[in-house]
Amino acid sequence: MITTNGHWRQFRTRDEVPAKVLADQFDYQGPDVYDGFFKYKGFWYHLDQFMRCSMDPWNASLADSAFTGVVIQVDDAEQYRVGSWRS
Repeated sequence: MITTNGHWRQFRTRDEVPAKVLADQFDYQGPDVYDGFFKYKGFWYHLDQFMRCSMDPWNASLADSAFTGVVIQVDDAEQYRVGSWRS
């Protein structure tokens, strides 16, 4: 089951992510990774954390446990919508 409000949003740039979050969560990324960040339910994510999936219309997912996770759909205009899934 997927829960979402269906709103399309713009990705955040590296400049919009708090420095502490960049240092704690995204220290593996170089400064050349500039966009693709977003915040969902109080947590910061980047597209490189997600794996492609076949849950139409969702493009990718990220599991946070065996039974829950986050799904994302990205459109051609570089916008996204995000949701939570649980089994």
